[in-house]
Amino acid sequence: MAQPRQIIECGDFVLRRWRARDDFAAAFTLIDESVDHLRPWEHWVTRHSEEYTRKLLERFETGWANGDVYNYAIVRDGTPVGMCQTYRAPEPQGRRLGYWLHPAATGKGIATRATAALVEETFRLPESEYVEITHDVANTASEAIPRRLGFTEIRREPGTPPVAPSGTGIDVVWRLDRPGEFAEDAVGG
Repeated sequence: MAQPRQIIECGDFVLRRWRARDDFAAAFTLIDESVDHLRPWEHWVTRHSEEYTRKLLERFETGWANGDVYNYAIVRDGTPVGMCQTYRAPEPQGRRLGYWLHPAATGKGIATRATAALVEETFRLPESEYVEITHDVANTASEAIPRRLGFTEIRREPGTPPVAPSGTGIDVVWRLDRPGEFAEDAVGG
């Protein structure tokens, strides 16, 4: 099974695979400092605790091993400033991406550049024919990223419960198909 690189250089920051044993303190602090920023859009932050963070990192390890999800810390100057991931889409030839940043890291283009790097890495996986980004229709900050990166809105659908406090319960699904430059990778070339 092909897997993405564990470290992806992005100029002034890197995407680095999360490690359950080594990254607990950094992950906990990142989430803890971001809870208020994330609460309107991410229902899972209501469960934030040391135990939840440990289990989250364990799920990251399992997901990476079986190819279901590849989770990365967005690391700038040696400190995690966000998370991004690619995970299996409902159809086997697709993957979805998610991302979020510490509030002090927003507005600097980091999420857009991290997502672009993860999109490119995802298209290096032979089974990835398309990448999708899904967000609540009211989350305009998340919407800006697929727009900037040339994704196409393909549908709106009911979101998966529970709905976050600022959410509408309607998700926008954006798609980007594999560019021609990655066609050789798709056939094993």
